Amino acid sequence: MKPRTKLLLLAAAFALPITASVVIYNYFRPAPSANYGQLLLPPASATEQPFDRAEGGAFTFGELRERWVLVASDSGACPSVCMAKLVLMRQVRLALGRNASRLARVFVIDDLQAPDPAALAPFEGTVIALTRRGLRLPAGAANDRAHIYLIDPHGNVMMRWPAPPEFKGMLRDLERLLRASQIG
Repeated sequence: MKPRTKLLLLAAAFALPITASVVIYNYFRPAPSANYGQLLLPPASATEQPFDRAEGGAFTFGELRERWVLVASDSGACPSVCMAKLVLMRQVRLALGRNASRLARVFVIDDLQAPDPAALAPFEGTVIALTRRGLRLPAGAANDRAHIYLIDPHGNVMMRWPAPPEFKGMLRDLERLLRASQIG
């Protein structure tokens, strides 16, 4: 073998991995592995405003400390978009399996329209929080129909998903978070 051929083969042996990595990086990018939901930085505190429970009594988000909480808000009439949010929150919680008990669900009725008990009956275990007459809800987790929020066990609103979210994406986010979390 000629010395020139040996030199070209040696140069090709070093250039091939670099060329291959540039081609793979530019044309075969892996799917992003980030979370589906939007992390809220810095996290805001959950509202301390008191609500009334649909079944009677008072409710504050402070009662659910030490648990992760999914929060959705909508009208008391609960149109189809609202029902889709409630169904998805129930299904995601059930899909968590043994971690389901770590997650609570709250549905905030952000207007003064009374909810239909028959329509909300399939969502047993969901806290139905009614806005008190004369009080105005602050912007955020308890007053945003366009998102479903996640509150951590310390009372911080830390993540949100568009409403209604993609089931698999939301479930994957919650599974990863609960697996990594030492609290709640």
